[in-house]
Amino acid sequence: MFQNEFIERYKQWGFNAKEVELQECIRVNTVKITEEELIQRLKKRGFELEKVKFLENGYFVKRAKHSLSALQEYLQGFFYIQEAAAQLPAMVLNASSEDIVLDCCASPGGKTTQLAVKAKAVIALESQHNRIPALLNNIERLSIKNTIVCNTDARTFEPDMKFKKILIDAPCSGNYAIDRRWSQKQSLANIKARSEIQKEILSNIINCLEDNGEIVYSTCSLEPEENEMIVDWMIKELGMKVLDIDCFGEKGITKPFETELDKSIEKCRRIWPGITQGFFIARLQL
Repeated sequence: MFQNEFIERYKQWGFNAKEVELQECIRVNTVKITEEELIQRLKKRGFELEKVKFLENGYFVKRAKHSLSALQEYLQGFFYIQEAAAQLPAMVLNASSEDIVLDCCASPGGKTTQLAVKAKAVIALESQHNRIPALLNNIERLSIKNTIVCNTDARTFEPDMKFKKILIDAPCSGNYAIDRRWSQKQSLANIKARSEIQKEILSNIINCLEDNGEIVYSTCSLEPEENEMIVDWMIKELGMKVLDIDCFGEKGITKPFETELDKSIEKCRRIWPGITQGFFIARLQL
């Protein structure tokens, strides 16, 4: 299942990699329906749902009689199928009705539409033209009216305004819980290449952030090169500081590969595969 090099990596930090069967999870789209109404509708269709304790509007699907994406409720935009851990970054950013939020790597739109429920507006960037239709489809299906989509690379985006809150759910190497052939496809060289792309995005997007503004940086990678070591680089090269996070997960790693990182990186949250897929979340301020 796993390459030995990855198994040994994770053991260094107290995690024994094992196969996980991810639970299907949905996020209720409160723009169109209440949680109570949706639960009752799906219950009548033979579904059993369980509230995810660490999410605002997330539910694990414990039993399903039909495919979720074939349901009338899905087509009407009453819910979004979204892995539990993937719902955390937008929650951590905690946009308000006064915030115009920048979402830097938007498609297919799970976090974009989640942000839009609370924000005044969302500017959603997506660099790959062939991923734009999925993003637009989800925005329309969920009846999101306050989002502008730009077919633009976050590494070169130069707006005429600055943002108080920015989400960067960065392109990353992923993790084994969401792809059974993950370890066969990945290499340390690929992980390091991804980390360079992440730095390029951050180096440009920092120019879009207001003074005292916040960035939530997240990945679905387990590798420190794409997570804690990126945050350490942000502290030293971009002058950012790590803020506290009150969400599900363990402390960030501060000594990967015998390298001492900034102690404040403990405030980040690392989620190992188990009841969710693997994830990493950091909240930073300029």
